[in-house]
Amino acid sequence: MAETGEEVSAEASGFSDLSDSEFLEYLDLEDTQESSASLSKPSPSSELPGKDGKLISLPKWKRRLDISSPMERFHLNYLYVTDLCTQDWCEQQMVYERELPGFLAPEKAAVLDTGASIHLARELEVHDLVTIPINTKEDAWAVKFLNILSMIPILQSEGRIREFPVFGEVEGVLLVGVIDELHYTAKGELELAELKTRRRPMLPLEAQKKKDCFQVNLYKYIFDAMVQGKVTSASLIHHTKLCPDKPLGPSVLRHAQQGGFSVKSLGDLMELVFLSLTLSDLPVIDILKIEYIHQETATVLGTEIVAFEEKEVKGKLQHYMAYWMGHREPQGVDVEEAWKCRTCNYADICEWRKGGGMPSSILEPQAKKVK
Repeated sequence: MAETGEEVSAEASGFSDLSDSEFLEYLDLEDTQESSASLSKPSPSSELPGKDGKLISLPKWKRRLDISSPMERFHLNYLYVTDLCTQDWCEQQMVYERELPGFLAPEKAAVLDTGASIHLARELEVHDLVTIPINTKEDAWAVKFLNILSMIPILQSEGRIREFPVFGEVEGVLLVGVIDELHYTAKGELELAELKTRRRPMLPLEAQKKKDCFQVNLYKYIFDAMVQGKVTSASLIHHTKLCPDKPLGPSVLRHAQQGGFSVKSLGDLMELVFLSLTLSDLPVIDILKIEYIHQETATVLGTEIVAFEEKEVKGKLQHYMAYWMGHREPQGVDVEEAWKCRTCNYADICEWRKGGGMPSSILEPQAKKVK
């Protein structure tokens, strides 16, 4: 907690949000199992070689026959910030990753592990981590709330914090993430700093930077709403299906009491968090900064100061959430960005590419008319 310089382990909370730090999509094991079971019967013509050389069946895109939305089909109560950021890179690729969970190349997994180690080292510079056993999703969110409560006083005293949880409803969907770092500049401005590790000692292409900029814009959008009192406990409960009256587990309760919080249930903690956020007079984020460093040498490759484009962010949110709510089918990249397909694991079976920029489920009826 704030008094002891300790933070509850993100692993213990069940919301490590590794994807938010390293910008690689993370899918909970529970979500993976549920989403796999809910997919329609695979088409024998759509197969992809797995890690062991065996063919993996790919469900063909016949969503015009499926009335459920992607949120329902994948059994999701909320989305991570990076779910939307991967859409910004290629929405169709993101869908294939959801439909084929676990298809992660060993070299990509190694990059993830290295990046996570660097982020952990940075976090330990500010506070220690305390692992707390949890048994319920209410305990998991309680840990998240305890971390927020411990960080608010530090921000009030113009200190530096890392791994700050953020959440808020956007276009009818709950969005969750973790900000790498918040600190104040010499001029007293609140600055968000996002760390990006690079396998090679060079800055990313503009397309990657664009995706990173969208990520930090989303963080500011959600954080500002939280400190301005625009996020409500009712919305959070509605989306997460949490039970606020459920008593906290003994380990979580003990840690809360050690931090000076007299609470018994998740609802007690939620009330404290929302009161603290609105009454603490925390400022909105003034500056967005992205720092790129080389994984092997920890050399800083460069920094980017990002402008907050609220109108553009809102437009993208409406477009991306329309997919998750089932209002439209997924889309691939435009012709100008087809170069992204060269490094995509799903290029050979991508229906967007085969359809010349439109899903084959849309093109099929047109083909019949030609005949």
